[in-house]
Amino acid sequence: MRRTFLLTFVMLASLTASTDGHFVLVYPAASMLQNRLGDPQKIGPCGGVSANPGRGTPANPGVASGAVTDLKGGTNLNLLVQETIFHQGHYRVALARTAAQLPADPVTTTAQTEKGVRSASAPIQNPPVAPVLADGLFVHTERSAQNFEAEVPIPNLDCKNCVLQVIEMMFDHPGIAVDGGFTYHHCAIVNITADSSKPLDTRWR
Repeated sequence: MRRTFLLTFVMLASLTASTDGHFVLVYPAASMLQNRLGDPQKIGPCGGVSANPGRGTPANPGVASGAVTDLKGGTNLNLLVQETIFHQGHYRVALARTAAQLPADPVTTTAQTEKGVRSASAPIQNPPVAPVLADGLFVHTERSAQNFEAEVPIPNLDCKNCVLQVIEMMFDHPGIAVDGGFTYHHCAIVNITADSSKPLDTRWR
């Protein structure tokens, strides 16, 4: 079923073109409804977009999907991401009990280029430190197959309605003053059940 969803997003994405990176969170199911590009996804920590009077577009805080994904603690999550519009960069995954406890977006450095000020880099946690689960995923600087998949470790704990966040950092991107800067955001609501045969992870209070 997940593969079917992924192929659908691939076909829809092939009909679009833009200079901004966009992505769809395919699995786990996103906490907000997404269009074929993954919008609205600019505002942290979990998406949305503010009004743009210049384009005549209203604010869109997003509509809750109601989706909840059940996960087993101490296992790996099969993360599936579809980058619908290419932009070079990388991804980060974090987990918190509430959206307010999610970590801040990485501070992105900028550089002056012949095209003006562009995003240049952002720190990658290696190894990742809780609440970050994985960082530096899917590093890419050239257009390629934009269907990304990775095994992300899920801590062994009990957590109902935890918030799993996936963000994309974009590089060589023009300066943005509002709505997430150089970062796009999606979240998923997950219910994690601890494996009683394994030690509990105490980093998430």
